[in-house]
Amino acid sequence: MTTALRRIIFIAMIAAIWEVTSRFSGLPDFMFPRLTQIFETLFNGLINGQITAAIGKSFSRILIGFSIAIILGIMMGYLIWRFKIVEDTLGFLVTALQSIPSIVWFPLAIIWFGLNDFAILFIVTIGATWTMTISATSGFKNVPQLYQRVAKTFGSSGFHFLRTVIMPASVPQLLSGLRIAWAFSWRALMAGELLGAGGGLGQLLETGRSLGQMDLVISVMIIIAVIGTIMDNVVFMRLERSVQTKWGVNQH
Repeated sequence: MTTALRRIIFIAMIAAIWEVTSRFSGLPDFMFPRLTQIFETLFNGLINGQITAAIGKSFSRILIGFSIAIILGIMMGYLIWRFKIVEDTLGFLVTALQSIPSIVWFPLAIIWFGLNDFAILFIVTIGATWTMTISATSGFKNVPQLYQRVAKTFGSSGFHFLRTVIMPASVPQLLSGLRIAWAFSWRALMAGELLGAGGGLGQLLETGRSLGQMDLVISVMIIIAVIGTIMDNVVFMRLERSVQTKWGVNQH
């Protein structure tokens, strides 16, 4: 039995248990909606544009925030790797800040930017930057010294050395960092939208809660889970496998 088939059967079993339980639990629909009702709400939301518009809004925010986090993370990772004084100061601070949940920054973001897109973008960026910085630093530090000595022997230095030796050798570690940073930024986005305003999947969750529409809430949760699974298992995992195969780590 293939992995995909096992997963399909497992999801089907959960769906069946949910449907049976919701029908015979005696709880009202707004507390425990039937699965058929959930999928009907999900389908209608996709058709009438309510959910698709929220997906577009959320994706536009996370692409901007995640891109900024990647740039900042790689730049700070390089500085921490390259200069001892930066490692002792900024590196120490990044390690400390990474332990703070990104949503904790939300009150500060509201004070700085107001309850708008900038506050949510700030939360998304914060959610991924520290993880990306630590991963980039680790990737640069783990470049084999042999590669560096050979490159310098042939006269490579400065930006050429960084572009042709350090960055390519750090790609596996950077991809792992991207995967983890995406997960953090995605969660930060949902939390920020849930507490903030301006549309998005998180705000749609809050709308469903305030209206007592649990079928809408669960529909959005399904969308969030599907998007997260696709990004993790289709995009980043394939990138990692491709790099591992190229580097001879994975022979399959």
